Amino acid sequence: MARKTSPANAGSGSPTGESVFLIVGFIRRPHGLRGEMIMDIHTDFPERLKPGTKVYIGEQHRPMTIATTRPHATGMLVGLHGLTTPDLAGPLRNTYVYVSAKDRPPLPEGQLYHHQVLGMRVVTDEGRELGKLTDIIATGANDVYVVTGEDGKEVLLPAIKDVILEYDVPNGEIRVHLLDGLIE
Repeated sequence: MARKTSPANAGSGSPTGESVFLIVGFIRRPHGLRGEMIMDIHTDFPERLKPGTKVYIGEQHRPMTIATTRPHATGMLVGLHGLTTPDLAGPLRNTYVYVSAKDRPPLPEGQLYHHQVLGMRVVTDEGRELGKLTDIIATGANDVYVVTGEDGKEVLLPAIKDVILEYDVPNGEIRVHLLDGLIE
């Protein structure tokens, strides 16, 4: 399982429930005199954010094209075509930057994006339904899946091969093995 893109607030609208847009960045504020903006990176593939890349800005998914990029602190400075002054870039302050989900890079065999598994039913290898995968916590060692049952109780499952046995994407189900002590 790979994170690769941030699913939070990603647009949906496809008939299958798959996200149409994926968040790749967050514009903080204009920087300098040429219309560049400081952008936090919210993707594991920042190399795809290069001049000529089509991006979608804000909740309205306004299409724009990246004109320039360069590293800046932990993020990047990004310039968009047509925004050549701080006054033109200013209205994009505190705005998410998206890419089309169909343009996402392919993952190695057996890995999935977070947005592909969020919302799936989680069932034990003994057939017990635990609930739905409602959140994924990224930790240093491995992701942790937050599974919320119908009663609202949460179960935390480490996303490791001893626990996560199978992703059945077509049926929207994750089959898991509960190690001793994972749930009461």
